[in-house]
Amino acid sequence: MNILLLNHYAGNPKFGMEFRPFYLAKEWTKQGHKVLIVGGTFSHLRKIQPQAGRENYDGIDYLWLKTNSYSSNGLKRVLSMFLFVFQLFIHIKSFTQFKPDAVIASSTYPLDIYPARYIAKKNKAKLVFEIHDLWPLSPMELGHMSKYHPFIMLMQMAENYAYKHCDTCVSILPCVHEHVKAHGLDLKKLHLVPNGVVIEDWENLEPLPPEASTFFEELKENGKFIVGYAGGHTLSNALDYFIEARKFIVDDSVVFVLVGNGVKKHTLEQKVKMENISNIYFLPPVPKLQIPSLLSLMDVLYVGGAANPLYRFGISPNKIFDYMMASKPIIQPIQAANDMITEASCGIPLESENPQAVADAIMKLKGLTPEQRKILGENGHTYVLKNHTYAVLTERFLTAIK
Repeated sequence: MNILLLNHYAGNPKFGMEFRPFYLAKEWTKQGHKVLIVGGTFSHLRKIQPQAGRENYDGIDYLWLKTNSYSSNGLKRVLSMFLFVFQLFIHIKSFTQFKPDAVIASSTYPLDIYPARYIAKKNKAKLVFEIHDLWPLSPMELGHMSKYHPFIMLMQMAENYAYKHCDTCVSILPCVHEHVKAHGLDLKKLHLVPNGVVIEDWENLEPLPPEASTFFEELKENGKFIVGYAGGHTLSNALDYFIEARKFIVDDSVVFVLVGNGVKKHTLEQKVKMENISNIYFLPPVPKLQIPSLLSLMDVLYVGGAANPLYRFGISPNKIFDYMMASKPIIQPIQAANDMITEASCGIPLESENPQAVADAIMKLKGLTPEQRKILGENGHTYVLKNHTYAVLTERFLTAIK
């Protein structure tokens, strides 16, 4: 099968997020399928931006279409969306030469459904619409945009068009049934394929830099109980409530270690300094392949989320699956329609934005024996191997296409 995957923000380990298209393509390629990923030359999610044109990375073919750069959710980002969609139409001949059997419209925003359907019809291919976030609901509820805003109306038309004309709809979010049905999707077309992990990343561990290793060794030698977070320091991850939780802990052996970068990092560091909150450490981000080594040094892992109305459709954050692979107990103050922590029996789920509850959960896990914490961690590890490896997920995706 020839699979054409259109995703404006597609990435890979060379450029950075997002990784899902690459991991799906790797597994499909192993199975003998041919994949072409089409992305834009600029994405706010990537650390490095590609050059326009063809590229093969680790056996996966890419076509990068020229788009403008932007720095915020303004007119320049909107222009980037339209440029990408326009370029898809311009390159129709290239896609016809590829002869796709399936065309996947996978950009977060739904506008790529129009060229995707045209390409699919021209090649008598299956048309697949993949849901990452629900647009235009996301900018309406999080950005407080009116449903009568021209941009929102345009996006709503595209979303409805996608549900009406796709042969298959694949959703990363697990609880979208009522929403997509209300906008015209026949639920027989809906298939749930969440995010996941790549086992190979956990089999060839890349060691941490010496300074990071020394830092953790010193904490361990001093008998510290390490509560860790690895990822973006952004508003959506509710790290201010995490830091606030340290005020409710009187045990000086408990330390918080936050690893990563983001727009909120400086603010968080200033909060710790100004409020004189002790036993909190900030470390720079580590490469993705060093994450397994990093997480192995933590005792408990934190993944939080600000109160978000969109979580009523469920969540599928990669961070949770990485934490499960690390075999560590997880504290998750996120109120969502699904609860993988309870399903896997691997930690403590909590309500959002409650630092006292976070502190209590930390002390509860610290009060367990090492063996009891190990059992919780192993429960998560077993769960993710059964349900969320890309070897499993790609099979589910292919079943949806066929």
